[in-house]
Parts: sequence; C-alpha cells; structure tokens
Amino acid sequence: MNDKNEITRRGFMTRVGGGLLAANLAGTLLKVEALAQRVPDPPGKKLGWAIVGLGSLAINQILPAFARCEKSKVVAFVSGHPDKANKLALRYGVDAKNIYNYQNYDSIKDNPEVDIIYIVLPNGMHAEYTIRGLQAGKHVLCEKPMANTPEDCQQMIDAGKKANRKLMVAYRCRYEPFNQEAIRLARSKELGPVKVITADNGWNASDPNMWRLNKKMAGGGCLMDIGIYALQSARYISGEEPVEINAMTYSTPGDPRFREVEETINFQLRFPSGVLANCTSSYGYSSQSHTRVICTNGWYEMDPATIYDGLRLYVHRNNLSEEVNLPAKDHFTLEMDHMSDCVMNNQEPLTPGEEGLRDMKLIAAIYEAARTNKTLKV
Repeated sequence: MNDKNEITRRGFMTRVGGGLLAANLAGTLLKVEALAQRVPDPPGKKLGWAIVGLGSLAINQILPAFARCEKSKVVAFVSGHPDKANKLALRYGVDAKNIYNYQNYDSIKDNPEVDIIYIVLPNGMHAEYTIRGLQAGKHVLCEKPMANTPEDCQQMIDAGKKANRKLMVAYRCRYEPFNQEAIRLARSKELGPVKVITADNGWNASDPNMWRLNKKMAGGGCLMDIGIYALQSARYISGEEPVEINAMTYSTPGDPRFREVEETINFQLRFPSGVLANCTSSYGYSSQSHTRVICTNGWYEMDPATIYDGLRLYVHRNNLSEEVNLPAKDHFTLEMDHMSDCVMNNQEPLTPGEEGLRDMKLIAAIYEAARTNKTLKV
C-alpha cells in the first residue's frame, strides 16, 4: 500500500522520536501484532453427537455451543417434531438421514456417525431414553437431574456398565472457571476453613402448563430443577457429603401452578467437618443465583453463580473486597468436550452417573425431612 497518509510502525516511531518513548511504543505494537497473528490450531478428531429432545435448552444453549467445541460435533437429532428437526438440521448441517423420532430411536445403534447421545428431555423421560441409548451401544450425557428416583438412577448406571459405555450427568457448573475457582479457594484454605455455605436459586415459573410443574414429568418442583444447583454447590465446595438434613417447603394456597409440586423449599445440611449449609430454591420469586462461602478469615461469593453466562466472583479479606476476573467460557462447550475427551481416552467423567445418584438420594431425603418435619441422618 502506497497511501501517503499510512503510518507504519517504523514511520510512527520516527515521527515521535527515538529513545524510551519509541521503545515502549515498539514493544506495545509488537505485542499487538503478536496477538493479532495468533492463529488457533485446526480441530482434531471430533466425536459425533445426537441431541435427544429439541426444546428451549437444546435450541438456545446446546446447539450454538457446538461452534466452540474442539472435540464434539452435532450429527443427529431425535425429536417428535419433524418440522423443527428438519429446520434445525439445515441450520447445523445435520444429514436428513440422521433425524430420528422416538419410535425409531433404537435404530440409532446402526449409525456409526453417532458416538454420544445427549438426553435433553423432561426429567421423567431421562431414565428410559438413557437406558435405550446405552443399549444401542452409545455413550450418554444426561441432563440433570439424572432421573426422578434413585431407583431409576441405579438402573441407568447398571445399563451403562452392562453396555460398557460411559454415562455422565450434565452438571455444567462443575466445568466452568468461576465454580472451579470457588472450589479451589475452599480447598486451599486461603481464607481459612469453610464454616458456612449459603446458596439460593430461584425464578418465577409463570406458565402453569409447563412440564416442570407436572410431578410425573418433573419428579418434583423447584428442588429438582434449580434447588439441585444449591445442593451441588454445598457438596462440591465443602468437598464432603452431608450427614444431617432439615427441610421445609411452602406453596402459596390456591396457586394453580403448585397443585402437584412445591413452590419454595429451604433445606439445611450438616457436613462431617462441621460445615453448615443453608440452601433455598423457589419457583415463586424473581431470578436468583447466589452462593456465599463464609470462612474463618473472610468470605467469597458468586452472584450470579449458576446461570448460563455473566457469572461473577468476589473475594472479601482484610476488610477489602475484590472481583476475581476469569475468562468467560461456554458451560455446554466445556462439558461436551469433557465427555468427548473421556470417551476418546477411556477416562471416567468428572460427573458420572454415580454423582447423579448421590444427588437423587439426598433429594429424596430432603423431601422426607420436609414431609416429616424431622432431622434426618444420612
């Protein structure tokens, strides 16, 4: 380019003069050039994924996340809505022959393009379609909660072992940087030992016809959907399993949304080390996603803590608060690539079926504690 107005790096340095200023500018410009010239490595092998259930979560979060995956690609859909599936297939480059419905789902066993199945169905359907997917010889990632009952979870685990296939539960927060940093802070004891954990997750379930308010489909109310985030936070931050549980539920009288499931639940957990956790979830108030960890020499909190993006972490010590800046990463990309990596390298996932079973046993105990108004030892 011969534009007389163009200022090259060398020309710019000449105009401003030599010496320290030029040297500093040169260093800055060289760094900018180096950053601009960083080209990502080409992707290696990617495993093929089939998405079972094309609802809001799949359409708005999971499918867009594949664009950032290094080890995972979408190759098949399973849906009861052929128009929706065909439209999404055109958008994401899925071959029309790889579109299945719930009747011919089992024939996916004959498709070598599919390595892993992601179950994104209502809770009450998780067990059936996970087991059928494992029996078809595919590895399975199942959305949380793993199933409606501990018995269903155990059957899913048994099916995975019998088929010699991996089963992972989609606890996406275990794979993202802010929650991982919260775990590291607890383990390192930088603020002293953890004493108290508080966790609150809620949103307003305004549509009385949504499947989440149907006990057969959802297995329960807010505890099954978002209270499980609070339960998970208490468990992975403490690094322990609770030994005692208290709980209370409340549903607004006459509210048609909560004829079958609870509106709000509060539960307390005591851990072996003495850590106490107070957890709340609700379908009846404005969006909440908050976790605070109180230690002997300070505290830290995530707010928001478990939503899809925009997470923030603050650390308070020596009477000062500071925000921890971490790279924002797509939760679904991270968890799917983790699953693909485990399949490729024959490793156990961070959140296997046994993790989902532990949560469901605790959820059953929380409901029992609320029903009996007694402290349960677990």
